[in-house]
Amino acid sequence: MLPIIPVGDRLRIMLNGEIREIRAVWFEDGMVKLIDQRKLPANIEIFEARDYQKVAYAIKEMVVRGAPAIGITAAYGMAQAWLQKRDIDKVYQTLQNTRPTAHDLFYALNLMKRGIENGKDAVKLAENYANDIIERCRKIGEYGERLIPNNSRILTHCNAGALAVGDWGTATAPIRMAHRHGKKIFVWVDETRPRLQGARLTAWEMVQEGIEHAIIADNAAGFFMRKSEIDMVIVGADRIASNGDVANKIGTYEKAVVAHENGIPFYVAAPISTFDFSLKSGDEIPIEERREEEVLFCRDCRIAPQESHARNPAFDITPAKYITGIITEMGVFKPDGISKLRR
Repeated sequence: MLPIIPVGDRLRIMLNGEIREIRAVWFEDGMVKLIDQRKLPANIEIFEARDYQKVAYAIKEMVVRGAPAIGITAAYGMAQAWLQKRDIDKVYQTLQNTRPTAHDLFYALNLMKRGIENGKDAVKLAENYANDIIERCRKIGEYGERLIPNNSRILTHCNAGALAVGDWGTATAPIRMAHRHGKKIFVWVDETRPRLQGARLTAWEMVQEGIEHAIIADNAAGFFMRKSEIDMVIVGADRIASNGDVANKIGTYEKAVVAHENGIPFYVAAPISTFDFSLKSGDEIPIEERREEEVLFCRDCRIAPQESHARNPAFDITPAKYITGIITEMGVFKPDGISKLRR
């Protein structure tokens, strides 16, 4: 296991005998490099994608996950292909077909394709894209932090932290800002079955930041809400339709409904790159269904009878009526007010 020391907004790890500050995804020596999120928290390993097929593998097999981080990875994949003089249309199609729900993937690919067709330096374009997304998420943190009173107890679902963006995160950006401003906060971390992104990744990030937290089973949130031990919910998003409906990790819808029943504010944090204004409602958002083995196994251990099968939708849709506000880099908007962002 590589030693890790938290510093600033990045992670410092030992690479090749020296301490390096890194993001969750970066481009170096012609390779797309990523913290392999499948190995956390037990090990910190760097996945090196030497060509666009490996970049596609990293996205599809969840070496990287989180909508903004997927978009950044795709942008670097396009830049790498440009350097290697690959067929950009073929690369674009391959990367586009990796995961269907996260809008940032398509946002980044379209931006890169247009830039390359217009003669721009693809590496600079990808770096600018990554820096821009991370800066947008920092602003999400600034706007969202104002919504968090001192002594707040906040529920999260899945991982929408620095690993899902590069730095800062989306849902965790306001939490990190509040913590750094000296507010006393406590975070309830949903385990987030079946891949346990909350227990493995969000909790790991909370440890790095020194933020007090507890991991709970996905079906325990209602218990704590009814006991008035949760003051607010902040989640990320993979795609947001023009009416304010939100696609996010499976189980988000349930949290929103129960929060609404208990009078608890429910916020979604996402940059503009996550909005898909071509879709009228969440009913039009494509929902990825992943392999049944993710449900039937925990790591390498089968937890279900050999004769059993499973269904494994990776996302669900939270209707706008359950959402208190959407935190963006432009401010906090009611779901019925996001049409202003289209401009």
